[in-house]
Amino acid sequence: MPVRAQGDWPTGRPITWVVPYPPGGTTDILGRAIALRLGTSLGATVIVDNKAGATGTIGSAFVAKAPADGFTLLGTSIGPQAIVPSLLPKMAYDPVKAFEPITLIGTIPHVLIVGNGQTFRTVAELVAEAKSKPEVLSFASGGNGTILQMQGELLRLQTGTRMTHVPYKGDTPAIQDVLAGHATFMFAPVAAALPHIQSGRLRALAVTSAARLKSLPNVPTMGEAGFKDFVVEQWQAVYAPAGTPARVVQRLHENIVRILKDAEVVAMADKLGVTLVGSTPKQLADTQKADLAKWARVIKDANVKAD
Repeated sequence: MPVRAQGDWPTGRPITWVVPYPPGGTTDILGRAIALRLGTSLGATVIVDNKAGATGTIGSAFVAKAPADGFTLLGTSIGPQAIVPSLLPKMAYDPVKAFEPITLIGTIPHVLIVGNGQTFRTVAELVAEAKSKPEVLSFASGGNGTILQMQGELLRLQTGTRMTHVPYKGDTPAIQDVLAGHATFMFAPVAAALPHIQSGRLRALAVTSAARLKSLPNVPTMGEAGFKDFVVEQWQAVYAPAGTPARVVQRLHENIVRILKDAEVVAMADKLGVTLVGSTPKQLADTQKADLAKWARVIKDANVKAD
């Protein structure tokens, strides 16, 4: 049953902004920056609460079961809302029915990287090696069920190759093992990989965005590299529990979208490699629906199993 927000919302008690990941990552940094300014904008206290675990589903389930009164929000990413639901046979929440979409915060492009000890100069060369040596090449990711894993699975599926996925506990250790040559390649957030690319320790083969990036102007897109339908971007978004009053959702939407235009937030997002969006609730719902269908197909066709 929906719970009516108090007529004087949001006064009376703090708003909790749940981040379903540990502190320090992009979702957490963005969430804290927005939450701080949202509190000021609403004249309320907004507390960030990190409820990490199970690829983001613990924090997501917490918000799904919270009262729909506008005092609990979920600042999350594509994983728990559009990928993990197709990996787990049972979920503690319905990723669509359990939430009211508020806004798509922004998107994060990725780059296919190899260590400078690898000989590959193009994605085609990498794929040719994978075809000639089944099960030999490996791709790293920041964990099972992440968008980084899914891009490796998509490449494997599109090329008919057999490569081994190696999950790590976070993007940083995954990148470190690509640097060291322990994993052949990975799809990594551009901001995390860029310093190593610029230093020459990593080689960028392609980006997953629709167009080339200003930060990597000489690196082709996956489409330009010969791989159609390979536009993949991680997204960050805000949700409230299903049944949250429409006027509360609207007020949250208006305030957060305004915050995303703040000069300091824009500068911070740029450093994180995030392209800020500030969509309507419907646009977020449509994006989630499309990605749920897309990654369900990939997971099924590539026979990806959850650990």
